[in-house]
Amino acid sequence: MKRIKRRAMLKGTLFGGTVAIGLPMLDAMLPRTGSAQTGTAPKRIVFWFTANGTRQDIWSPPANMDLNGHPLHAAMAPFSNKLIFLDGVDQDVAYDSIGDGHQTGMACVLTNAEILPGSLFCEGNCDAGNEQYVGWGGGQSVDQYIADEVAKDAVTKFKSLELGVQVRSSSVWSRMSYSAPDQPVPPREDPNQNFTDFFSDIDSDPFALRLIQKRRKSVLDAVMEDHAAFQSRLGYEDKQKLDKHLQSIRDLEQRLAVTTTFGEACTSPELNLPGGSFEQNDMYPVTGKAQMDMLVMALACDLTRVASLQWSRSVSGVRFNWVPQVLGEGHHGLSHYDDSDGSARADLLEINKWYSEQFAYLLGLMDGIQEGDNTLLDNTVVVWVNELGKGNNHTRRDMPFILAGGCQGYFNTGQHIDFGGEPHGKLLVSLTHAMDKPVNTFGVPQYSQGPLGGLAL
Repeated sequence: MKRIKRRAMLKGTLFGGTVAIGLPMLDAMLPRTGSAQTGTAPKRIVFWFTANGTRQDIWSPPANMDLNGHPLHAAMAPFSNKLIFLDGVDQDVAYDSIGDGHQTGMACVLTNAEILPGSLFCEGNCDAGNEQYVGWGGGQSVDQYIADEVAKDAVTKFKSLELGVQVRSSSVWSRMSYSAPDQPVPPREDPNQNFTDFFSDIDSDPFALRLIQKRRKSVLDAVMEDHAAFQSRLGYEDKQKLDKHLQSIRDLEQRLAVTTTFGEACTSPELNLPGGSFEQNDMYPVTGKAQMDMLVMALACDLTRVASLQWSRSVSGVRFNWVPQVLGEGHHGLSHYDDSDGSARADLLEINKWYSEQFAYLLGLMDGIQEGDNTLLDNTVVVWVNELGKGNNHTRRDMPFILAGGCQGYFNTGQHIDFGGEPHGKLLVSLTHAMDKPVNTFGVPQYSQGPLGGLAL
């Protein structure tokens, strides 16, 4: 039997016009393997950012990966067989780049590319006449590369979703995603608006949605009709710019059509939205939880297959007033105390422990959504990244990377690997392989010759 296209419709005429009725998902629409039909959930990738390094002295798990009782990661014990802890991975490219430790750590973590020269952001003590300036990051980030490649095979409502929790500023310190060199991608910080953008049409009347799509598409078609006549009046560079703009319109047209195809677990999430107070320091946990809930449901609804959640930004000054043991001072200030300051080290333990608990919450949500024989977590890789290894010396050596989820069996989870100083660009290459969009290098080739060994099954 010939496979039926997923977007096939029943067509007819009504009052002299053509009408079409969309079909539900049918077995005949599923891809075939030999004589059997199999429906496979898609792979996804999520990047999770926290700031200011970690307590490197207690970060690593025990050899047997038993996290019960671990000072930082005990909350992740239920998922230990779905985790990989990476030791000895260095952000080498950061040491070739202009910029301070936080700037390079942030701009390079997903790009493996040096910061561009520029006059946008001041580095160092600029008030004292020691002016040094830098620009934006100098390469496409791996999340945006993967999103572009995935979009060639599958149209989702959002090519990628970048969520943020009180990021607050637009600077090289606060951007880790780049669509291209010098083109940062801002995270969505307002959970109230995100809820509307992501889920407002889940329970809508499909016929009404079709009418909305038709009206939108008619506007795009009208723009396209003027293309040929307008292009004849342009020079070469303007034609290139116009073609790029029109391609973005075509991409938008495709995505506007994706409104009614959701996964089995898809539903509008019930949230405790923070309202207009989402930017207030003490709403940090509520805002973050809402963003996590929406991120997971966006994946379950197949609204996107590439996402990130950025907690604050590099140089994060969030005050953890909701953690009883941490009193008063912001995270960045605490991270700069000397290792001999026991009080600051105790506070940093509690802060990083709290982030580990949030990571465990996200993993629990994902592992609770069944997709055939796997869970959403099994079909995904979640990558925990940081701009520093340790806050008080700004090292970008021995970065605290964690992978969670097998990405449909690609990763050999349940282990702790010491890579002995391998460049982090190799990790980015590994992620492209896991998502079936492999490259041999990513960013600066010198620091990304092939994937990291030992991660893949």
